[in-house]
Amino acid sequence: MGEILSIKDLKFKDGARVFIRCDFNVPMDEFCNITDDRRIRSSIPTIKYCLDEGCAVILASHLGRPKNGYEERLSLKPVVKRLSRLLEREIKFVSDVAGEEAGAAVNSLKKGEVLLLDNLRFEKGESKNDEALAKRLASYAEFYINDAFGVCHRAHASVEAITKFYDEAHKAAGFLLLKEIKFAKDLIKDPARPFVAVTGGSKVSGKLQALKNLLPKVDKLIIGGGMAFTFLKAVGYDIGKSLLEEDLIEEAKNILRNARELGVKIYIPVDAVAAPQCSQDAVTKKVTVQEIPSDWMGLDIGPATVALFKEALDDAQTIWWNGPMGVFEIDKFARGSLHISHTIADSDATTVVGGGDTADVVERAGNADDMTFISTGGGASLELIEGKELPGVRVLTAKTELR
Repeated sequence: MGEILSIKDLKFKDGARVFIRCDFNVPMDEFCNITDDRRIRSSIPTIKYCLDEGCAVILASHLGRPKNGYEERLSLKPVVKRLSRLLEREIKFVSDVAGEEAGAAVNSLKKGEVLLLDNLRFEKGESKNDEALAKRLASYAEFYINDAFGVCHRAHASVEAITKFYDEAHKAAGFLLLKEIKFAKDLIKDPARPFVAVTGGSKVSGKLQALKNLLPKVDKLIIGGGMAFTFLKAVGYDIGKSLLEEDLIEEAKNILRNARELGVKIYIPVDAVAAPQCSQDAVTKKVTVQEIPSDWMGLDIGPATVALFKEALDDAQTIWWNGPMGVFEIDKFARGSLHISHTIADSDATTVVGGGDTADVVERAGNADDMTFISTGGGASLELIEGKELPGVRVLTAKTELR
């Protein structure tokens, strides 16, 4: 793979317009208040750099998954306030993406001004990688910067198709995207050892390829969350009504067998917090994995598992964590995830957190500042670890060798 085109190598002309694809897909409460602005803060260095270079800046992002055009609760309006506070300047906003209103706003934009377009996914063509939409967006600016790592695994109009309208001297990756890619590559290429991967979340299927790719590279693999029950079943335990992917039991056995052959130590839960159903007011009890009642389900790792996992993490020099240890959205099943978060944060290791739910756990635990790196993209960070080439990154890779 060639070198990634970097924002630092672009030669901006004074007053040039630059289109920055950001990731402002931030969580909000029912009153549209932003509950975690990490993704907005992460975009600031790239935006500031372009402003310092004397550019006019057009920002674009998606938010959630609108079904059919405009949806008030998925408008990027709440982002404007937070962004203007972080940048300490007025942000212009237009409730439009590719229409006349957006065109007029872009045309009247002056050097040093910032314009935010509304949710890109209000346009049907965005997720279809539609070339006509991409061409329209590209017409707004002479330069294109992608700083939205969280969507690089998707071939969308503002991520992939749009790059066809820019040559290598006019498109590049922003600082956040460059940082994300470097972290993932270094992690896989040359981790300090022992290297421990901690995986969780509900399904094995979503992490299967990453597990296979990580096995030859790690020294220890810790498996928690709902996905652990497929492994417990593969080992021969009765897991009651716990989450199970029946068709992946053989795969789980293969992973355990490969780990043995490679000398990788695998850790799976020894106890669980179980309940008859997954709800805030459910009765719970802590049971060993041998004793999950047949009509109950395991919804978090238990205290003995927390102690076991802590022990396994004790000598780690590199920790990669992707996926919570239980149903952390419900307080009584969040304890395992919070304990693991504190343990990883207190470690002297290089700690890399794959985005999405795991980043939410870290935020809730108050450990964000103690992690070496928190990825802004869950799916994208998994696919990089799987060794896949991301569509949004491939199109920003230099084709022409340096003469």
